[in-house]
Amino acid sequence: MKVLLLGSGGREHALAWKMAKSSQLDTLFIAPGNAGTRAHGTNVALKPTDFEAVKAFVLENQIEMVVVGPEDPLVAGIYDFFVNDPQLSKTAVIGPSKAAAQLEGSKDFAKEFMMRHNIPTAKYATFTKDTLEKGYAFLESMKPPYVLKADGLAAGKGVLILDTLAEAKKELKAMLADAKFGDASSRVVIEQFLKGIEMSSFVITDGESYKILPEAKDYKRVGEGDKGLNTGGMGAISPVPFADSTFKDKIENQIIIPTVKGLKAEGLVYKGFIFFGIINVKGEPYVIEYNCRMGDPETEVVIPRLKSDLLDLFEGVASNTLSERDVQFDERSAATVMMVSGGYPEAYKTGKVIYGLNGITDSLVFHAGTSADGPAIMSAGGRVLAVTSYGKNVDSAVSRSYRTIENIEFEDAYFRKDIGFDVI
Repeated sequence: MKVLLLGSGGREHALAWKMAKSSQLDTLFIAPGNAGTRAHGTNVALKPTDFEAVKAFVLENQIEMVVVGPEDPLVAGIYDFFVNDPQLSKTAVIGPSKAAAQLEGSKDFAKEFMMRHNIPTAKYATFTKDTLEKGYAFLESMKPPYVLKADGLAAGKGVLILDTLAEAKKELKAMLADAKFGDASSRVVIEQFLKGIEMSSFVITDGESYKILPEAKDYKRVGEGDKGLNTGGMGAISPVPFADSTFKDKIENQIIIPTVKGLKAEGLVYKGFIFFGIINVKGEPYVIEYNCRMGDPETEVVIPRLKSDLLDLFEGVASNTLSERDVQFDERSAATVMMVSGGYPEAYKTGKVIYGLNGITDSLVFHAGTSADGPAIMSAGGRVLAVTSYGKNVDSAVSRSYRTIENIEFEDAYFRKDIGFDVI
């Protein structure tokens, strides 16, 4: 099979690494990819949201399947672009339709969907610039802390948790009236704060059946002890120690099944990954958010724990035969620690040479933001490398990743030294 994978981060490197192991794979292209994905296929200088350029490449190279890594092309409607084009309609696309991708593209849409299908989530209300005063009144009716969410895509930075009413009102005005997050915050969802511990669940679905993948827990804050600014993710672990069989059964029955059935009932075509951001409140699961793709850095711990052939699962999604495919997990734990550029998630420098990558045998190193300059590998983003290790438990997997990091260096590299601290 000839496959085109769209994306350039650690998630895409992990997907490329896994697909490259498949006996069904003939050729893999990654667009645009990074310095790490070169080991598993051919990088192509294509922008995933430039659908016409993607079309030209697919036709020229007789691509049979397009696997979409990031959310932007999905929310922009790449699935529909392929389905509605006679030249492309036979090319499989792994990812939901534009309408279904609104589960991630619009927080308000996702909340309304959950309400319609009785999926447990926090109470909420949605406001615009024109209803700012009503937003203030809604905040006054709530107890702190206050949760404000930009309705649209804001690169993982559109959620604010604020401790005082004054702060909440100020930020609501900044989001709605001053376009703090651009068009993404033209609508803002104000949500009841849920106190608990978070994790992520994942399924792959063909729209009829689904397969549950290993769960994970990521660490979003830049500082140790979950302090400081939100990032795209500083590390992740899998499995999640508090997610016992009883809790996972609740997630499946109260959240996963109603979601998959609800999508089908509403005629929302969904062929790909669903990410469920879950919070455990006194043993009960609630949905914080949906994503219409795999998480990052969660992919870097979930995919290494998948023993099954990933391309075979994708083929099952494309042909509506996912129910016939087998899913097996590695019983070992996995832990990812992100190495990031100093200053991230604010101002940081790139173009730093990375040393020590060649001699690593105990861990997998997925490239998140890298580029190649001849034989040299350089930093090219805020999050640079995802160091993933296996272990008999989360503690040993985390320890192994830290031992590996001791052998990797680039100027101003930073990483959290406490990934998994709250569950080990």
